[in-house]
Amino acid sequence: MTIDGAIVALLAEQLESAELNRAPMTKITDTYPDLDMDDAYAIQDELRRRKTARGVRVAGLKAGLTSQAKMKQMNVSEPVFGFMCDYGSRADGGEVEIDGFIAPRVEAEIAFVTKSEIKGPCHIGTVLQAIDFVLPAVEILDSRYENFKFDLVSVVADNTSAAGFVTGGNSRRIDEIDVRTLGIVLEKNGEIVELAAGAAVLGHPAESVVMLANMLARKGQVIPAGTFIMTGGVTAAVGVKRGDHISVRYQHLGSVSMRFV
Repeated sequence: MTIDGAIVALLAEQLESAELNRAPMTKITDTYPDLDMDDAYAIQDELRRRKTARGVRVAGLKAGLTSQAKMKQMNVSEPVFGFMCDYGSRADGGEVEIDGFIAPRVEAEIAFVTKSEIKGPCHIGTVLQAIDFVLPAVEILDSRYENFKFDLVSVVADNTSAAGFVTGGNSRRIDEIDVRTLGIVLEKNGEIVELAAGAAVLGHPAESVVMLANMLARKGQVIPAGTFIMTGGVTAAVGVKRGDHISVRYQHLGSVSMRFV
């Protein structure tokens, strides 16, 4: 790490304040250009500590920037990870109040729920054995930085732009479908805006969990049994505004939808 605990706490407080007040800030590397990835995850950990101290529950883990589309869109070359909060959960087919966000975007994802602990270092076979079932999911992203502009260090500190998520009710066992070839169609106001397949995430969405487990292992942590994991966007993030209706159709898994109001 290049910064001390006091600065870690300060930056975490600023990021949380930006989220709670829906007031975007300049990216933290503008002020602290020498921050590294260890600093970024330290800030994210402090952000998580602050939230749980307020009674927020961690709903699951998430990988980010795991598709070529996302890497290209955000001009980064390395996947990242963060966590989902309970207050971010939204109902499938329901309304999402856009005033609760700064500049929301949505992306289609494939989510897993584990049935056994995953401890890194591991490989895809380990992960596939540990997955209980597969769910269709949509992540709502919302950067706390002005104009959704950030670098890799800044976005990790900001919990990888995590804001909300919607999961569908249809689930399948991991051995019942080929998630690598699973087709996904994202529609905005009835028009197709993104087409993708599960392989867009690191060749196979389970590789995203391998990456997550291996990164956590370096911190002495594991993925517990029963963990909900968002494996990363298979599509580029799509901006939304008040009145927009989003519907995502998943081969073998039904659909997920929401309306922003």
